[in-house]
Amino acid sequence: MPRFAANLHYLFTEVPFLERFEAAARAGFQAVEFQVPYDYPHAELKARLDAHGLRMVLFDAPMGDWNGGDRGLAAVPGREAEFRASLPRAAEYARALDCDLVHVMAGAVGPGTDYAEAQRVYVSNLRHAAAFFQPHGVRAVIEPINRRLGVLEGGPSYTTEGMHGYFLNHSEHDRRIIEEVGSENLFLHLDVYHMQMLEGHLAETLRGHIDLLRHVQIAGVPGRHEPSVGEINYPCLFALLDELGYAGWVGCEYRPLTTTLEGLGWAAGYGIRA
Repeated sequence: MPRFAANLHYLFTEVPFLERFEAAARAGFQAVEFQVPYDYPHAELKARLDAHGLRMVLFDAPMGDWNGGDRGLAAVPGREAEFRASLPRAAEYARALDCDLVHVMAGAVGPGTDYAEAQRVYVSNLRHAAAFFQPHGVRAVIEPINRRLGVLEGGPSYTTEGMHGYFLNHSEHDRRIIEEVGSENLFLHLDVYHMQMLEGHLAETLRGHIDLLRHVQIAGVPGRHEPSVGEINYPCLFALLDELGYAGWVGCEYRPLTTTLEGLGWAAGYGIRA
């Protein structure tokens, strides 16, 4: 049975952020994830995790100036030094939160960017990041994200339906990048919502990439709402992940249609309760 982690930037937004740990635990979640831990001292976050018996399973490396349009730095030419200087902070939080998975975001590239140069920078930066994280016991993951949609107007911070101009957009591109980097410490993170938006063939894609897959996220298509809403047959995909022996976490990165608890009916059979 899949193990589900609550994404605290998307779920339980009915309460202030630091109260969402308790809300997630009360609903039956045993783990959480969220994109940006750096807004809070890691000691405060660790205290919340410990107090409610939760594991931290994924967060993002620093992604630059979010409000200024940055969506990561790893594939952005000219910002290599800034990207590499950000990694110690990610490693510090990973150690403090006992989290062994960090998402290294490629970033958005403009229409005038030299694509070949962006790819060269991306591969070089990922090679550096994977090697940097390894002695800290941290694995790096990269994720294809759809570039058709963007930040939700009036939505909570870091809540998106996509990222305009994002560099990495397909699972096969992801695999080619990982193979070119050639590190034993770089893996794949697939968001089923983005997979459906970008390429479809969900079962085939999961089967074809299970060897590299270390994290999965879910949401309904369209709208990025509950996984019970829309065109994806998630019970089928959950059964497939079990069949494939997937041992990672499944992050619930979706926007509830109403309240978080009212939308948790889909998870009742998996130990999560409203």
